[in-house]
Amino acid sequence: MLASPCSACLPDVPHFALPDFLPRTSPNNRVQLSAGFLSACLLAGLCWSSGSRADTGDGTATDPNAITLALGAGMERLPSFPGGKTHRNESIPYVDFEWPDHVSLSTLDGLQVDLIGGTVLHGGLFGDYQWGRDSEDLGILRGKINSLSPRLTTGGYLEWQLSKTIDVGTNLSHDINGAGEYLQVYAEWDLPKIWLLEHSFEVHWQAMNAPAANRFFGITPSQASVLNVPAWHPGAGSQLASLEYDLFVPTSQHTGVALALTYGRLLGNAAGSPLVTRFGSRTQISEALAFVYHF
Repeated sequence: MLASPCSACLPDVPHFALPDFLPRTSPNNRVQLSAGFLSACLLAGLCWSSGSRADTGDGTATDPNAITLALGAGMERLPSFPGGKTHRNESIPYVDFEWPDHVSLSTLDGLQVDLIGGTVLHGGLFGDYQWGRDSEDLGILRGKINSLSPRLTTGGYLEWQLSKTIDVGTNLSHDINGAGEYLQVYAEWDLPKIWLLEHSFEVHWQAMNAPAANRFFGITPSQASVLNVPAWHPGAGSQLASLEYDLFVPTSQHTGVALALTYGRLLGNAAGSPLVTRFGSRTQISEALAFVYHF
């Protein structure tokens, strides 16, 4: 699966107070942070996987086919800032690593470490990356509202496998550098293959607490006077509902092209922010395309 910042559609959705200043980050820094996070998690997963295979009770390795790994690179087009109507382009790493019932890592779903395993219910630790916004992303809002640095979040998740093709789940995470808390509920449906093409749909609903809402959508009185809009201090609640379509097109035995299209709509106080109603859009669309190598 691909990243669409809804783990990225809405970049960084953090917390209560909107800080007066947050450090500006360049696109290169954002890519370096995301790539570093993914690489570290992938290395940890591979080391754990390797060690566990070597330590089986009968001295034999587990079936290597149970572990899947795909690496690649591509481009992503996403809203220039949460609630923005313009878009920006980002180069992205592509990672999809899965060791069933143990650990998985992808640029869409983040890191999941299974602590509860079963045929139907899974749960454990969860980690993800959130996009920020550069001052140049803000256009006419540059210098009038804060730029936001990328963040990492950690928490837990539960997932139910309703059938071989349908999963539903939820995750709750906390901003490791702030007071933001995020809740996501999702459903995934693997569609029947069309020839060699693999594709699926995902539905997501996201909510956040008041600090997160204020970080992204709040407007202080001083900012409101500059923008000539009402001050806005949103509380906790719904943030985004989105529908995603993922497609994988094989180009050889080990290579292929991965595509992700996401359509999202801001909800609640996020949708009502003057940053959205006056300067942005409730509709949040992102696309991602990557060339992938399967090991």
